[in-house]
Amino acid sequence: MQTTTIGWIGLGNMGIPMAQQLIKAGYPLTVYNRNKDKETRLVASGANSTKSPGELIAKTDIVFLMVSDDEAVRQLFTNSDGLLSANTTGRIIINMSTVSPGISKEFAALCSGQGNHYLDAPVSGSVKQAIEGQLVIMVGGEEAVFQKVKSILESIGRLAMRVGNSGAGNAAKLAMNTLLAFNAQGLAEAVLFAQKQDIKTEDLLTLINNSAMGNVFMKIKGDAISQNQYNAAFALKHIAKDLRLAKQEGSNGPLSETAFETFQKAEPSFGNEDIIAVMKYLSALD
Repeated sequence: MQTTTIGWIGLGNMGIPMAQQLIKAGYPLTVYNRNKDKETRLVASGANSTKSPGELIAKTDIVFLMVSDDEAVRQLFTNSDGLLSANTTGRIIINMSTVSPGISKEFAALCSGQGNHYLDAPVSGSVKQAIEGQLVIMVGGEEAVFQKVKSILESIGRLAMRVGNSGAGNAAKLAMNTLLAFNAQGLAEAVLFAQKQDIKTEDLLTLINNSAMGNVFMKIKGDAISQNQYNAAFALKHIAKDLRLAKQEGSNGPLSETAFETFQKAEPSFGNEDIIAVMKYLSALD
């Protein structure tokens, strides 16, 4: 049994299976989520529950965050019962959310001022990879702090890599998700073009998956298109948000601008569906 105590905040589609990996690895886990119903599965697996972020950080050595956006992170730190309210020292806060590099730099400085440490550590992968412990984790922050928690991160993902100082993990994730948007839109446009030429979607996907362009993303999202299944593994609204963040950070190439425009326009109608629901948006343009 591991002796390092861990806290986890944020139990959405990704947070639950990621936290479960830590329980499987033998770490004592305490969880906090605004919606207490989402804590049930983890508590049944042996986790403890707590009433607030401040109470959670006071009880644990390392705190993970996996929430939706910058505002959610800000509230977790600055609310009256937030992480900064506990006045703890020596804690490590690992923010695995996809947020702006700027907010990580801001709260890394505030944590340091209290004698705590902050790492930004967003992940590449979706629910399937979270369940299987196969996420790719990109980390920004101090090298020495990263080395202390690397083995814990490797309980969650198949690769944990430090890419620079505070904010660098977030920047790397925005670069990765920009490429993800290209892939999603490219696949959708290729399928729609082939359909216009009376080529069966299944045949095109077989060709793609057996070519140099075949990859896990193409296979999973191609299957989703074939099955007309757009339930969100990674919601379109999240890639739209990530492209906004990337644009703020200076991502302005021709493909970036095109993907940005496409996903912003698709979000109002298809935001709660999967990223590959961009196919439905593009189809409606014809």
